[in-house]
Amino acid sequence: MQTEYISFEKTGYFSSLITDYLNKDPKLNPFYNRYPDLDAFQDQIKDKTKSFSNDNRSVLVKALKDQYANLEVSEETINNIEALKVSNTLTVTTGHQLNLFTGPLYFLYKIVSTINLSKVLQDKYPENQFVPVYWMATEDHDFDEINFFNFEGKKIQWSKDSKGAVGELNTTGLDEVFRIVSKAFGDSFVAQDLKKLFESAYLKHDNLADATRYLANALFKDLGLVIIDANDQDLKRLFIPYLQEELLERTSYQKVMETNAGLEKHYGLQVNPREINLFYLLEGLRERIVYNNAVYKVLNTDIIWSEEALLKELEQHPERFSPNVIMRPLYQEVILPNLCYIGGGGELAYWLQLKGFFEHVKIPYPILLLRNSVLIQTKKQKEKLEKLNVTTEALFQDQEELINKKVEELSEIDIDFSPQKEYLKEQFKDLYKLAEQTDKSFIGAVKAQEVKQINGLKNLEKRLLRAQKRKLSDEVERLTKLQNALFPNKGLQERNTNFSEFYLVYGDTLIPNLLDTLDPLSGEFLILTL
Repeated sequence: MQTEYISFEKTGYFSSLITDYLNKDPKLNPFYNRYPDLDAFQDQIKDKTKSFSNDNRSVLVKALKDQYANLEVSEETINNIEALKVSNTLTVTTGHQLNLFTGPLYFLYKIVSTINLSKVLQDKYPENQFVPVYWMATEDHDFDEINFFNFEGKKIQWSKDSKGAVGELNTTGLDEVFRIVSKAFGDSFVAQDLKKLFESAYLKHDNLADATRYLANALFKDLGLVIIDANDQDLKRLFIPYLQEELLERTSYQKVMETNAGLEKHYGLQVNPREINLFYLLEGLRERIVYNNAVYKVLNTDIIWSEEALLKELEQHPERFSPNVIMRPLYQEVILPNLCYIGGGGELAYWLQLKGFFEHVKIPYPILLLRNSVLIQTKKQKEKLEKLNVTTEALFQDQEELINKKVEELSEIDIDFSPQKEYLKEQFKDLYKLAEQTDKSFIGAVKAQEVKQINGLKNLEKRLLRAQKRKLSDEVERLTKLQNALFPNKGLQERNTNFSEFYLVYGDTLIPNLLDTLDPLSGEFLILTL
């Protein structure tokens, strides 16, 4: 393996909010509690240990054991679940949607970041125990976001009518996807392993939550990963006081709007709160709860309650109340003894809107860590880039800009007409002076002529550049193919490509290589040559 690093800012793929957070810009200080430096975890451990009750631990462990009841579990995971009973055990958490066959590569990077940070904390604070947790987003309802994955430039999609929470979706129709997958993966020994993994996950489990749990456990079980489905009656019961306050007081709306007023002075907002940030959940149904004309109503249904009836429903069926993007982070921190949330740029952006809300409800606000980001290239691809005298870092540029710079570099003639443009501007200064001395009405005519001639030089530049591209077409084509291979659809590889493409090449060494290489606290984008 060979490693190189590039700053997140230089990639051009991350927002100013995220790059400012990584650079510890002081204007973001009011929006988070502690920056993810290793020493900062000492106080975070104290705060969370003090606030998280043994009763909550007991409920959590029982729920996890029930969820793992029908799954082959490693000793490491069993020990980690048992350890959650003890007050000195804390978690590091990441969350992700139930994407088909993990979806894009960053599913792996999130979990590897979480496992690796748990190890780093274990070394730094040996008197505590740290458990990596993957939070399955089983209550999401946007099926179109998760019903496919990309393989070798093609979209492999699960077509199905979907209503309600995606975790409860039955897996009918995935047998057809499996036939497509089987043909696409080929017949190598590694392909057989991948096909068996897909089949065992999706054709031998009845719903998407169970299938995803099986898949994530199969990939990471020997590393002690604990997978949680928070769509659970007992876990929701722990959240009743906060659900009640949300329904009656609209607290999250008020506090997030106050935070937004400060944040939007510098940045765009990732999410906007509703007056009530909860859905109502039944089989095949997940719709917003609204308050109007002194009654509570579930949108697009006939379900209505008085306040008294609503509170009774909440007490009897807390599992029917589903937090949206604003309330979900609080739910996570209420039911887990969590220190740190690891997420992508978009996730951290909405977490940074929530600190005031957390302070109001007196739940410790977690440390926020940007997940590892990786570009994987083969040794052969790196060698091709070296022959072209192009760095991998240069590939993060816009393709047109990349090609133009390369053509200018290789060209035997100077394509840059900047000196000629400057010379022309100097000549027109004398013409402006002449126009002012004779008839100022000519100034406009002089300006028009200057613009016309400058544009003429620009057009000549473009024509010359096109001619040189044709002359250097071999180099242009090779560079274009390399960038397209490493940046599919002109985007980051990790946001497009499925892990299966790399698993077919590297087999079961892929995840160990990532575990050995990814430093969760590096704060840089990794370029990994395998």
